[in-house]
Amino acid sequence: MKEVETTPETTETAGPEAPQRRADARRNHERVFAAALEVFGEVGLQGTVPQVAERAAVGKATVYRSYPTKEDLLEAVVGHRLATLDRNTAPALELTDTYERFRVFVLRLFESLAGDRLLSEALATAQFQTASNLLARLSALMQEAKATGRVRDDATAFDLRVVLCGMTLQLMRTAERDPALWRRYGELTLQALRP
Repeated sequence: MKEVETTPETTETAGPEAPQRRADARRNHERVFAAALEVFGEVGLQGTVPQVAERAAVGKATVYRSYPTKEDLLEAVVGHRLATLDRNTAPALELTDTYERFRVFVLRLFESLAGDRLLSEALATAQFQTASNLLARLSALMQEAKATGRVRDDATAFDLRVVLCGMTLQLMRTAERDPALWRRYGELTLQALRP
């Protein structure tokens, strides 16, 4: 096998193209991620890499260069959605009354889930570690709120998950996206946990 000799001329010709390739790769990566946010937000876990590639107007290979598996892409999208959710629910965590903290967190959670099928499914299935962390945080808030007497003493983390995720799954199946209606079911979730 003949070895290719690198000369100053070949290095110089490759030089200016390399930054262009990196810029193209960065743009493609951004397009893929934006398309994945849309596709998975609309159709949830059933979204496919070909759908993402089509929405991004790139080939499937371009998607796989950034995300070797669909699961890698889902993890990235769920992580992004949860970061947005963290920003939306952050004001609740600053409240001093433990019941109000729990109540406002639940209501903001429901409002945020209204337009996001993927995040709703991620919470319901708990297949993503980041979603499991959110459920654990919510359970901890509920435990703290019990001291106020406004949450059932016998309410468990499993009870919370069944009620909350059951509501979100049904709202998703009906394709309901109105945040006000989702908030109403957040209030019903809270009522279900009252003594």
